[in-house]
Amino acid sequence: MAAPMIFKTNLQVLFRSIISVRSIGLCRHLSSQTQKEEELKVEHLEGESSGITVFSMCRHSRKNAIGRNFAKKLAEALEAVKFDRNVRALVIRSEVPGVFCAGADLKERIEMKPEEVAPFVGKIRAFTSDLANLPVPTIAALDGLAVGGGLELALSCDIRIAANTAKMGLVETKLAIIPGGGGTQRLARIISPSMAKEMIFTGRLIDGEQACEIGLVNHVAEQNIYKDAAYQRALKLAMEIVTQGPIALRLAKQAINRGLEVDIDSGMAIEEAFYAQTVPTKDRVEGLKAFKEKRPPKFEGH
Repeated sequence: MAAPMIFKTNLQVLFRSIISVRSIGLCRHLSSQTQKEEELKVEHLEGESSGITVFSMCRHSRKNAIGRNFAKKLAEALEAVKFDRNVRALVIRSEVPGVFCAGADLKERIEMKPEEVAPFVGKIRAFTSDLANLPVPTIAALDGLAVGGGLELALSCDIRIAANTAKMGLVETKLAIIPGGGGTQRLARIISPSMAKEMIFTGRLIDGEQACEIGLVNHVAEQNIYKDAAYQRALKLAMEIVTQGPIALRLAKQAINRGLEVDIDSGMAIEEAFYAQTVPTKDRVEGLKAFKEKRPPKFEGH
């Protein structure tokens, strides 16, 4: 009878050892996830969505608040796609439920010395300008709260889409400061100057429906059970955009952006200069052939 008892005891020891190892591995895995939160995901879509790149903000612990490290990651990701000819449209979204971006990381900001604040805000301002000047069309999908620097991030995109439940505003005056990431300039150019002043002076939040009414967002989508209605609408729009000639998209964006800063006659000259750059391209010839042959064009960016 001793042998069976020994065998049973050995099995129990082995089983407990396996459970112990698995538990240790699980704890290490969870600890690693906690210590090294993935703050930003960059995904290049394929198949029918080929040409679309998605920046997914996922700094759950701080509601995508923009701190030093997060700002650095955003800037690095933007620099990587800037010269990637395979990227034809960029969508910026959030994976944090109910939040697009909560603005500046105030917990980090309060620990900064006064002389450190201006240079840091300057870097954010430079990033929003780089985003605004990115050669490809950009879309912000606002499925949740976008305040302060978070809304400034969205304002730097060419197109904004919001869920009806989203909330947004430039709330800096509540902290006795003003928007520092381009908000005072871009908001007044996107909506009327007087409406921009009212939003900034009051620090008021508006929802997706209100934002659409004043032209702050292009489209408003009724939020779904997955809380990604704006993102899904943004993807549909991006898929429509990427079928167009990539060179034409880049030049059209530059023509519009530069033309907005000058008088109409100068703007016409800018348009003429950019149009001339499309004439010698292979894509233009492909577009004409496809039209004649009644088939979808196959643009390659040449």
